[in-house]
Amino acid sequence: MNILVFVKMVPDSESKIKIDHSQNRIDTEGLNFVMNPYDEYAVEEALQIKESKGGTVRVVSVGPEGAVATLKKALAMGADEALLIKDEQIETYDGLRAAKIIARVVKEKFPDCRLLLFGKQSIDTDNAQIPSMVAGLLDWPQVNIVTKLDLEEESGTALREIEGAVEKVSFSLPAVISAQKGLNEPRYETLKGIMAAKRKQVPVVSLQEVGVQESDLESKLRLVKISSPPTKEAGKRIEEEPEEAARQLAQFLHEEAKII
Repeated sequence: MNILVFVKMVPDSESKIKIDHSQNRIDTEGLNFVMNPYDEYAVEEALQIKESKGGTVRVVSVGPEGAVATLKKALAMGADEALLIKDEQIETYDGLRAAKIIARVVKEKFPDCRLLLFGKQSIDTDNAQIPSMVAGLLDWPQVNIVTKLDLEEESGTALREIEGAVEKVSFSLPAVISAQKGLNEPRYETLKGIMAAKRKQVPVVSLQEVGVQESDLESKLRLVKISSPPTKEAGKRIEEEPEEAARQLAQFLHEEAKII
C-alpha cells in the first residue's frame, strides 16, 4: 500500500514565543522547531501499516527550507522517501490555501496514493481544518480524530473520538485520515535510522513545479492583530472566620468576578 503522510514544522511547545509587532507575526529568531506532535502519530501509523501489509511510506512537507530537518526525522523513524514543497510565505493561517497546495501535490506527484495521513491539527495555527479541506478537494472519504485504524485491500474501519463517545466509521480507499493521540505510540529514531536519514537526499521542488496556480496562493484571510495573552493576576487569599470569609467571597464574585 502506498501511503502519504503530510507533516508540518512547528515551534517547540517549550519555546518562549515573542511577537514581532512591526510585521504583526511571530518572531522566529532563535525559535526551536520540531515536527508537529500529532503528525508523529500519523508517521507511526503509516510505518506500522507498512510493516504489517507492505508498501511505501512517503513523507511530504510544505514550508521553508528549514522543514527538511522535520522530514529527516520522519526518515530516521523509518519512512522510505521525503519531499519538500518549498513555500517561503510567512504563515497565513489560511487553511484553504494550504489545502489547495496539498491537494495539487497529491494529484501531480502521488497519483498512486491509497492512504493520506495527517495529524488532527498543528499546534501552532491550531485550526484542524486542512485534512477535511484536502479530502473535499480530492473528493475522497475522510475520518478525523482517529484513535484506531484497520485496513483491508479496498476499505477500512476507524474509531474516532466524538463528544462523550467513540464512533465507528467504515470507508473506502483512497481516503484521508487524521491521527489523534492514542492511535499509537510514536517510536524514537534509532542511531541506525538517524545515520541512514543523513545519507538520504530530500528533493526540494517549487510550488510552480507541482502546478499550483498563482490564484491558489493568495490568502483569503488577513491577520488583523497578534498579541500575547494577558498576564495572569495573582490570586486573592481570604483569611477570616468562616462567616466573614463567605461574605467577602460572595462580594468578590459579585462585584469583581461578576459571575453572580
